[in-house]
Amino acid sequence: MDERQRRAWAVLDVGPQWVSRVEVSTAPAPAGLDSRPACALNWDELQSAVSSCTACGLAAGRTQTVFGAGSIQSPWMLVGEAPGEQEDASGEPFVGAAGQLLDQMMAAVGIDRSRKAFITNVLKCRLPRDRDPQPDEIAGCLPFLHAQVTQVNPQVIVALGRLAAQALLGSESNLSALRGRVHRYRCGDRDIPLVVTLHPADLLRSLPDKAKAWADLCLARRCLDQQTRD
Repeated sequence: MDERQRRAWAVLDVGPQWVSRVEVSTAPAPAGLDSRPACALNWDELQSAVSSCTACGLAAGRTQTVFGAGSIQSPWMLVGEAPGEQEDASGEPFVGAAGQLLDQMMAAVGIDRSRKAFITNVLKCRLPRDRDPQPDEIAGCLPFLHAQVTQVNPQVIVALGRLAAQALLGSESNLSALRGRVHRYRCGDRDIPLVVTLHPADLLRSLPDKAKAWADLCLARRCLDQQTRD
């Protein structure tokens, strides 16, 4: 981790840990919010804050922000990396071919996208040429994401892709090292089970990896079922 990354993670009190230790209540407010931290805003205020955020340079190149979609009271929360061109145009996460594949994956394990899941991205603005995000860009959006997790209060989180997993867990490990186990995401006084899987866009380029994604979603399903039984 270089010095710029250390400074960015230090802003939110996260680091390369297996368990995310971000305290949502202390996350700083990105530019565009009032003096209250993101976690102090209600859902409508949070959406408004996202749409007006200018915490980083990505605001200048976006068509619109992509807040997320689904039910605010969902047992499932799926977090991708950043909106693409189609998402930037529509304002909705995971549309197009990758979104259709994600819908199929969710349906296969019994997830109703509109009623039982909330889907969002770490970043709320499209990245130029779909490049990897910079640490300051992630740091600018993380308070929004943490506030969303707090209000949705899901029973399980699925991180879609390496960048989403690294941001949520504060880890620099690669996708292979993060998959296949249940992590814990600290949210207030809760440790929410978090499972890492491949991004649907990557699966479109490597169809044999669908079996890995299926195994990951089945693991997440077992986490949810275990909580239901308990």
